[in-house]
Amino acid sequence: MGITLVVIGIVGLLAFPLYAGLAWYNTSAQGFGSPPNLGMMGQQHQTPPPAPVTLDEAKATAQQYLTSLGNPNLAIKEIMEFQYNFYIIYYEKDTGIGAFEMLIWKQAPHYGMMGGGMGMEGYAAAGVIVPEPGPNMMWNTKYSPMRNGMMGISNQSPSAIAISNDRAAQLAQEYLDANFNNAKVEMATQFYGYYTFDFTVNGKIAGMLSINAYTGQVWHHSWHGAFIQEVELD
Repeated sequence: MGITLVVIGIVGLLAFPLYAGLAWYNTSAQGFGSPPNLGMMGQQHQTPPPAPVTLDEAKATAQQYLTSLGNPNLAIKEIMEFQYNFYIIYYEKDTGIGAFEMLIWKQAPHYGMMGGGMGMEGYAAAGVIVPEPGPNMMWNTKYSPMRNGMMGISNQSPSAIAISNDRAAQLAQEYLDANFNNAKVEMATQFYGYYTFDFTVNGKIAGMLSINAYTGQVWHHSWHGAFIQEVELD
């Protein structure tokens, strides 16, 4: 069953035009989905790791990917640098609504839960721009390759959302109160089917979480690490 889900997920991802052109690399990238450098008996070669991807490299990669889409209505809203990756928001110019979220991992190999507990192991090389796991792929009702019924996603209209921004912020704060000390919800970005909030701890950005706009489900983005800096592009 697990293997079937992975295969379906990969096929759906590559079949969706928005996520099909992901081969934007920096000079040290090994390639999306390529295996780590393993030696005899499965041991990894002790070669020096490449230098981490820089913010300037991430900005260039994010812009190249935007250009590759050929959609003049999409733009980059912001890039946030975290300990493990760069997080990029793309949005629609005409509506102001967030379109989708992407990640660029700083170093490879990266092993992680691609889907927030779905049990699907993922590998992404440094410098490669990939869709962010979690709400971006599971809840996005317009841009996700899973939106047409795959993995339980329905093609719902934005006008049908049951939860307002204010209610989503309240649900997010309730989650933070139960799981963090001195945490506070900050600004939200509305996407199709969900909201993503930054949050602070003791006044400093500490992470983000998303609220499903139809069910109120909370999803903590647990794969970023410590916040470093943020750049707003548009």
